[in-house]
Amino acid sequence: MIDIFAKYDGLKAAIAGLTQNAPRSPFDVVIERPLSATIGLIEGRETLLFGTNNYLGLSQSKAAAEAAIATVREEGVGTTGSRIANGTYALHRRLERRLAEVFHRRHCMIFSTGYQANLGAISALAGKDDILLLDADSHASIYDGSRLSHAQVIRFRHNDPSDLDRRLGRLKDHPGAKLIVVEGIYSMTGNVAPMREFAEVKKKHGAYLLADEAHSFGVMGEHGRGVAEQDGCEDDIDFVVGTFSKSLGTVGGYCVSNLDGMELIRLCSRPYMFTASLPPEIIASTLAALDEMQARPELRHRLQENAKRLNHGLHGLGLNASPHVSPVVAVTLDAVDQAVAFWNRLLELGVYVNLSLPPATPDERPLLRCSVMAAHSPQEIDRAVEVFGQVAKELAA
Repeated sequence: MIDIFAKYDGLKAAIAGLTQNAPRSPFDVVIERPLSATIGLIEGRETLLFGTNNYLGLSQSKAAAEAAIATVREEGVGTTGSRIANGTYALHRRLERRLAEVFHRRHCMIFSTGYQANLGAISALAGKDDILLLDADSHASIYDGSRLSHAQVIRFRHNDPSDLDRRLGRLKDHPGAKLIVVEGIYSMTGNVAPMREFAEVKKKHGAYLLADEAHSFGVMGEHGRGVAEQDGCEDDIDFVVGTFSKSLGTVGGYCVSNLDGMELIRLCSRPYMFTASLPPEIIASTLAALDEMQARPELRHRLQENAKRLNHGLHGLGLNASPHVSPVVAVTLDAVDQAVAFWNRLLELGVYVNLSLPPATPDERPLLRCSVMAAHSPQEIDRAVEVFGQVAKELAA
């Protein structure tokens, strides 16, 4: 019998090589218990959490927790079905109406995860006769949605509206629809998209534009609607996709639009049609977190200050940190073994960050990816910077 796992022998060898001289595997860290939004128990030690994407700290929201508890008692723990079959509750419709109001859009679809929002929206919007134009650094969910769509895929250089313009110019005679997909904040590097410039290119060529604001919703813009709001070009964005698992601290995803054809997508999107819908307690906690996000703009302001503090602190150490100031701050290193050693030492000294390795990184170099929160105190950020500096000296990074 052929070993069904033989295809992964290369991966198995790579993992073994990665961890043979390391005290722990970066793929097997367990947060035994969150003690607060910013501190968790890892290996029995209180550890500063700088790798959770919990931008506003709302995963620990008391209002969201109470809403979930009350709803479980009233409506149970799950829907046991898809939205199209038996899985649409009044709460789902309520959240869709609420998000449509927040984004000033007519239509909203919610999905069971942010990944499925991209998968479901992109695969249904683009067909085999259409063209998808993707930023080269797009998230895996965008690429997977593209494959499911069967549309022709063209990549353009990361954050480069001029390259997008050139590529669209070559497609002027193509009869199919053209959908551009960009992200507000890129999850790996923290780079911020020049959204207004992309919108101008889109208008010039008569294309559609989808903005994935997963890491920028609740973060950027006067009201937290993302980079499109910050750049003043929301009316030029045809579709906004995002997630509840970052700033809102729960789970799920959404797609909003002013285009009336959106309602047809409910019957064409396989990831929407054939997945169990979000359980009622998650919807209730998401609604409560959304209310809190809007009622407390100071969280967003504090987050921006904390992002600057961490970014400038890491730059001050001479590390190769992200050029854009956003809640995602990545430190790029040159070698994988150096990055694994650096990550392990950070954890031993009480700072948890994410380790990202090639080929999942944009330029084939390893990253130490930090995500900062509004809940972090200045002292916690300074401590993280201090630990980065200590480890950098120890490893001569």
